Amino acid sequence: MSYGRSVLWGMLLGLVLALAFAGGFFVRELSSMSVSASALEDSGYPLLDEVQELLDQVYLRQQPDYTQRQYAAIRGMLSSLGDKNTFFIDPPVARSEAQALAGTYGGIGVQIKRNAQGLFELYPFADSPAARAGLKDGDLLRAVNGESITPAFQMDVVDQLLRGEVKDGNGVTVSVARGSEALEVFIEFAVINIPSVIWRAVDQGRFAYIQIVRFTNRTPSELEAAINDLQPSINNGVILDLRNNSGGLLDESIKVASQFIPPGVVIYEKNRHGERSFETVGGGLVLDKPLVVLVNNRTASASELVAGAIRDRGRGILIGQQTFGKGSVQQIFSLSDGSSVHITSAEWFTPNRTPIDSVGLSPDIVMIPNPDGVDVELEEAIRFLQRN
Repeated sequence: MSYGRSVLWGMLLGLVLALAFAGGFFVRELSSMSVSASALEDSGYPLLDEVQELLDQVYLRQQPDYTQRQYAAIRGMLSSLGDKNTFFIDPPVARSEAQALAGTYGGIGVQIKRNAQGLFELYPFADSPAARAGLKDGDLLRAVNGESITPAFQMDVVDQLLRGEVKDGNGVTVSVARGSEALEVFIEFAVINIPSVIWRAVDQGRFAYIQIVRFTNRTPSELEAAINDLQPSINNGVILDLRNNSGGLLDESIKVASQFIPPGVVIYEKNRHGERSFETVGGGLVLDKPLVVLVNNRTASASELVAGAIRDRGRGILIGQQTFGKGSVQQIFSLSDGSSVHITSAEWFTPNRTPIDSVGLSPDIVMIPNPDGVDVELEEAIRFLQRN
């Protein structure tokens, strides 16, 4: 597939992701609904028309165009609800979000992690340029284009060094250490499609580590691939990493939870019509193995519901920091000019009917993040599994 087509596909996908994941939104579906005149109180908003007539008659300066005044009125209407998760998005902002959250970039395709010594470990994505060039999980990054990489570097700086524009001959020379072996290789940049699930074995292959970055329609199949790939480490224990996961799609999050908890309730929904429960689907593949869930203050929405279900159903503990507290669902309605409105339509509770919205989940083992970027939560999860 050409770069142009890949980016176009990424932007289209990104529009959905932007609407689904920005700010931790837990979205059921993109909705279309017509509104009849009878749905409005009385006959519309005559006071707005009255004010507009006064502006037309006496206002000193030039008014914004008609569309911008409509947008301002919509924002004012929605702000009167006092719900920060019900809001309006105009077309330019939606396009900007799509570009920012498209889920694709130019680079070599690796995940970067700091080890206990603060050194940078590389974990290539499947079928990425990095993997094809021979990089392996756990390789220590020593230099990029001849520049030594030390623990003093910030994570985001190192990440940017391994990204760049996709064009013929453009790439980066990476030097890594693998035990006593040293490897230096030039890797050409390509379009990287960021996976929603990243996995590997940890503690010398003893335990399975599975990170869910976001809940997309690919997540259930990627999770199943991870579980199958990580046998027999799965049997000794699983670390499910939901840190920095801002949420996503309802059905997919229920399918993920269903892999870890026995048949029964995953979440309760309360909307304007009453309450109902959502149950597990299918047979789980990891129903009786030791399980730890990593969370932090950016674990939000769908990821909080998965974490809450796992704990309430007695399947695992939470390690990390208090979660974000996003327990409501927004339906997205596309308007006629390409703008959209997010409207809160329901609130969610864990199987023990624990509220999440504006509260979050308290971890069973509280960890203070290491300012140097060392993954103390992962280390604690490994220690917990070793003891149990």
